[in-house]
Amino acid sequence: MPMPETDRLNFSGRLILISGGAGALGRAISTALHSHGADVVTNDVVDRSAVVGLDPAAMYVKADVADSTQVANMIDEILDTKGRLPDVVCCHAGLVDSFPIQDYPIEEFDRLMRLNVRGAFVLAQAISQRWLEARVPGHLIFTTSWVQDIPWPEIGPYNSSKAAVRQLAHSFARELAPHGIRANTIAPGMVNSGMTKHLWDTDESYRARAANAIPLGYLQAPESVADAFLFLVSSMADYMTGSDLLVDGGASLYPLN
Repeated sequence: MPMPETDRLNFSGRLILISGGAGALGRAISTALHSHGADVVTNDVVDRSAVVGLDPAAMYVKADVADSTQVANMIDEILDTKGRLPDVVCCHAGLVDSFPIQDYPIEEFDRLMRLNVRGAFVLAQAISQRWLEARVPGHLIFTTSWVQDIPWPEIGPYNSSKAAVRQLAHSFARELAPHGIRANTIAPGMVNSGMTKHLWDTDESYRARAANAIPLGYLQAPESVADAFLFLVSSMADYMTGSDLLVDGGASLYPLN
């Protein structure tokens, strides 16, 4: 018989790792997963004391996901503390900078690609190797963006990095499906946090351009992104792999005129 809907969002007994969990969006995702019973391990590069709103009882691991040694040590620490591997790993860590394409600093390009693309790959590869060794299934969830398909001005490298991450996710999905390892992506729109919120609040020209690009007319709440994670983590998405879940308020329909 089908499982009752209320039970399908009960993640008790599920161990979930999220990279980049110290940011506003990462915290919203972690909070939502925890509220549904998941045991959430948060990863980021800042000290735990700098993370606002983290459950004191929750496990936090400081590590650079673009560094393979640090990632291996993080997985070992999770194994030592929890006694098992995560069931789901959310490759969420990322950054964005804004410069006209002709002025984009090369060092900033390298920094962004190192975290957004290399970081996602290093973490996904490392945990996949552990799942394969242990002969257990696993689920990779990558955070991409609506701009993976749309060349939004002044964030060209970010646009490109998210397109690359989507292709990486599809490759993990295609090659590891026979081993019970799935990979999917969530592509948010213009989220009301970080640089987007700052520009929306302070730059009238940006706000006018962004509002025109969002058919629904307002910035995306972080909680709506978290809801998409709840769905992909749940049993309702068990038959999904290689899928891209676009949750962007219609922004990918840009331009409107």
